[in-house]
Amino acid sequence: MNNIIKRSTTSLSNLACAFFGFQLLLLPFFSSGQDIDILIKNGHVIDAKNNINSVMDVAISTGKIVKVAANIPATGAKKVIDAEGLYVSPGLINMHTHVFAGGNPGFVDGTSSQLPDAFGPRSGITTVVDAGTSGWKNFAQFKSQVIDKSTTRVLAFLNIFESGLVSGNATEPDLSAFDVQQTTHVIRKNPGVIVGTRIGHYGGKDWAPFDRAIEAAQNANVTFFVECHLPQYTLEEQLKRMRPGDIITHSFENVSERMTVIDEHGKVRPFVRQAQEKGVLFDVGHGGAGFWFNQAVPAFKEGLLPNSFGTDEHRTSMNSGMKTILNVMSKFLNMGMSLQEVIARGTWKPALSIKRPDLGNLSEGSEADITLIRILKGEFGFVDSGNNRMEGTQKLEAEMTIRGGRIIWDLNGLGATKFN
Repeated sequence: MNNIIKRSTTSLSNLACAFFGFQLLLLPFFSSGQDIDILIKNGHVIDAKNNINSVMDVAISTGKIVKVAANIPATGAKKVIDAEGLYVSPGLINMHTHVFAGGNPGFVDGTSSQLPDAFGPRSGITTVVDAGTSGWKNFAQFKSQVIDKSTTRVLAFLNIFESGLVSGNATEPDLSAFDVQQTTHVIRKNPGVIVGTRIGHYGGKDWAPFDRAIEAAQNANVTFFVECHLPQYTLEEQLKRMRPGDIITHSFENVSERMTVIDEHGKVRPFVRQAQEKGVLFDVGHGGAGFWFNQAVPAFKEGLLPNSFGTDEHRTSMNSGMKTILNVMSKFLNMGMSLQEVIARGTWKPALSIKRPDLGNLSEGSEADITLIRILKGEFGFVDSGNNRMEGTQKLEAEMTIRGGRIIWDLNGLGATKFN
């Protein structure tokens, strides 16, 4: 009899443990509202990585995305953002910027570069990639002066030229200034921050700098980025030398120094098509002179789409036809690119191209980098680098930018306390 009682007590004890264990498992689910710092409700979520394109809620806790689902209860959430009528996107990634800002003329530690926090948050950008403004000799200064002090995430392509982009014009420094070993060493010291090597603004006829940049990229397993201000190299030669996954910028440029991607019949040139099929990636690189409708529109119709919307952000480009990354994205939206494709090429696709799959998505557990976008309807004008105007009926605007779970841009105070 005692054995029966003992067995019964043991069974009840085990059942109780199982029950309370089950309760503990459910506890985070039932109390999740208590743990939510920011709850974004009723927004249309577009997340290319997770194939989400529908109205959903997004919950943020301690800087991370903890849940993406329909109808997350608002009970206990510290802050609720009503995003009805807005699109909720991963934070935008600007693949081509110059942000080694300082007090000197030019780009390196200079006044031509722009501090990332001055233009990023208000444009929905949470990550910028500096396009080779620094080289191995001055990257440490760039990192301490800008990267480590910015709220916006700053990544970099390291220039194969040891001192980076010292001039806006093509120069011909001595070949000893292109050091594979030192470049590789600095990249390896800064994993995930330096995401590639870069060649550009080189006026020499020797292929050694181009090849050394590729070699350093191979050594460090990073991307190779070509800013095609290389007057002695033809576009065809550059594309043939590039590897699958490498990036060329200023893709839709139309200047006398280089051949365009579109021929005189409005067709993508065969060697450009071959590069696309090989896996070379095309970045917009708008800048002040790098984007022309007579290239971008026929290229789009022919299926030559940009993988990323790099703006070539610097002091002059932001006050000309480029303006902001959302203005560049709006141009493609009005050309006929779907909103889903526009968002993908502003977030997930560039994240993959720089081998940072932790970025550009709204996966649960990811850092909460989020952009709330409004589509304005009306009559708008968009300008290219030749001062040509294209009319459109849609324009993207950043309503809110969240970086690491913190609101850093709030255009209309959606996250502010209402004043009575």
